Amino acid sequence: MLPIKLANEFAKIVGGKVIANSKSTEVTVERELNATILGRSYDTEHEIAIGSLDRHGRALETGEFTVLQTEVNRFISALRRQGLRVTAVHNHWLFEKPRLMYVHTEAVERPLVFARKVARAFTVLNK
Repeated sequence: MLPIKLANEFAKIVGGKVIANSKSTEVTVERELNATILGRSYDTEHEIAIGSLDRHGRALETGEFTVLQTEVNRFISALRRQGLRVTAVHNHWLFEKPRLMYVHTEAVERPLVFARKVARAFTVLNK
């Protein structure tokens, strides 16, 4: 788990909020996509998990980002420009509107470096 000050700084950089548990720190970033599944409202968000720091101040960071189908290629390119590895692209739901896709990334580095990279990649997403 990250020290709370570091976790809060991470969340501020990516525009999210901290959810801590005993094993890791999670940061969620809400997205207002007005999505529905089977006609029912569905809240969308990005989820980032940050593991414990090693002796060099690095942690395993994993992200699952909710993007519109039309944003997938642009967002993957933005992540790669930041030097981040894209590890999966998939859907979760059927009959959702708009069409949602989930892009995963992972890295081992200093958490605030990762946060800045992710924040830069977010700039290509529709607001």
